[in-house]
Amino acid sequence: MKSGSTLFLKLTIVLMGIPILALCIFLVPELGDLAAKLLPDFAYIKYLVFIIFYASAIPYYIALYQAFILLRHIDKNEAFSDLSVNALKKIKQCVISISTLHLLVLPLFYLFAEKDDAPGVIFIGLVVPFASMVIAVFAAVLQRLLKEAIDIKSENDLIV
Repeated sequence: MKSGSTLFLKLTIVLMGIPILALCIFLVPELGDLAAKLLPDFAYIKYLVFIIFYASAIPYYIALYQAFILLRHIDKNEAFSDLSVNALKKIKQCVISISTLHLLVLPLFYLFAEKDDAPGVIFIGLVVPFASMVIAVFAAVLQRLLKEAIDIKSENDLIV
């Protein structure tokens, strides 16, 4: 397959990394300061915000890298290989870890909602874990379908 056919997707993957980097540089320190101001009784909350959000950025970039690897396999006509299945498996694991980390932050969203008397804040906190779980289910389905396609292909290769 021509490498130009996945060029747009590769560019999209690179562009998906830029906003998260900007959020980590500019927004996470602000969120940590806001958490420290809203909850002065919990002095460690600022560092907890830093740890969780920065820790969730790591699997995000690993998943982007695995998606990039998956596109390289498609370019090399190796889409139906165990390497692609492994890349999907790693993407699924990364997305599950992102969802888990953001679920750990939900009590913080609850404390913000209690402090500001705004219950909608909790739903905002559920967006990332919910979206991550949708992506994880999609990756798991693709992984299973790809594995079944590889098995069918190997059976056909044995028959001929």
